[in-house]
Amino acid sequence: MGRWEPGARERLERAALELYVERGYEQATVAEIASRAGLTERTFFRHFADKREVLFSGQSELLETCVNTIVGAPESATPLEAVAAALQATSARFEQRRELSRQRQTVIAAHSGLQERELLKLASLASATADALRRRGVAEPTASLTAEAGVAVFKVAFERWIGEPGGQTFSELIRDSLDHLKAATAG
Repeated sequence: MGRWEPGARERLERAALELYVERGYEQATVAEIASRAGLTERTFFRHFADKREVLFSGQSELLETCVNTIVGAPESATPLEAVAAALQATSARFEQRRELSRQRQTVIAAHSGLQERELLKLASLASATADALRRRGVAEPTASLTAEAGVAVFKVAFERWIGEPGGQTFSELIRDSLDHLKAATAG
């Protein structure tokens, strides 16, 4: 087995998604995932705590990108502009993974436990975003409201992006969703 070859993590992700789509999340085992990737179970557990985490492993990078972008936004940026910049900063890492993202969502939609984990992920994103806004001096409830609105924009843009093969980029859909939010809240 090519367990020392580069790209083990990505191979495991692809193999897991293939098996989850083919057989269902519950039926796929870690041993089968590792075997399909040409790796060992031990290698799998070096990269992922369990088979669920294959679907959620990018969360820390997503949070880090959002927080760093918000904290580093120009002082003149409004809270929503800082959150918009953070959402745009995350879009590049998704753009190259459109089909994988679509498959991932198909698997999650078919399993209530995974749907719950996805909701927890989004709640963590909202919490980290609100914390980053507070670090910029944004008071409550503005920080929490803006963070929750940002997560809603992210969620709507993401669902549109994976649902429109060959359509607009994720970045374009984030901008469009933000424009719709601004129009909905204009006085």
